[in-house]
Amino acid sequence: MTDLVLYDYFRSSAAYRVRIALRLKGLSYDQIPAHLVRGGGEHLSDAYRAINPQRRVPALAIGDDRTILIQSSAIIEWLEETFPEPPLLPAEPFSRARCRAIAAIVGCDIHPLNNLSTLNYLRNQLGCDKPAVDAWYAHWIAEGFSAIEELIEPEPFAMGAKPTLADAYLVPQVYNARRFAVPLDAFPKIVAVAEACAALPVFRDAAPENQPDAE
Repeated sequence: MTDLVLYDYFRSSAAYRVRIALRLKGLSYDQIPAHLVRGGGEHLSDAYRAINPQRRVPALAIGDDRTILIQSSAIIEWLEETFPEPPLLPAEPFSRARCRAIAAIVGCDIHPLNNLSTLNYLRNQLGCDKPAVDAWYAHWIAEGFSAIEELIEPEPFAMGAKPTLADAYLVPQVYNARRFAVPLDAFPKIVAVAEACAALPVFRDAAPENQPDAE
């Protein structure tokens, strides 16, 4: 088994989706936390920049030579290609495309607009107050979730009887929505998927509150 070390932050949804993928693959790994707030952000240190030049989490160190992968989507693709069983994508090509689309709505359309760096820019550079930032956050959740709600049919997971890449992306975004008190009444199918995932140990073990750096 390849040695894996995840540079992590318990509340990072990008790191959270990688934790889910690792657990769905049945892979063991070590964790090194990089706190995104404490001391102005441990991820901004020169030491962490030497690991990840983008200075974000997650990063995954692989093997004895500590090869580093960054960006959650690239890390998960590497996991799928390197450890193909169990698969994170459906076998049928159109289903695979729909699964990737759900993940992309979260990873490309929701998460970048609600990331900590974006919210800090709204607060610090643009002078937005808390109600304005909260409204921004909720708007982009609703925009993305409205599309995802149309794409999934919980059976009980986003793409059918087994968790997939779509669930690995969706569950952390539901966690974030709840953390910021975004109403989810309009998205019953998404809520049902999140509840089905929460019943599985792999998702519970990956949850933020169960990480070694959880506060």
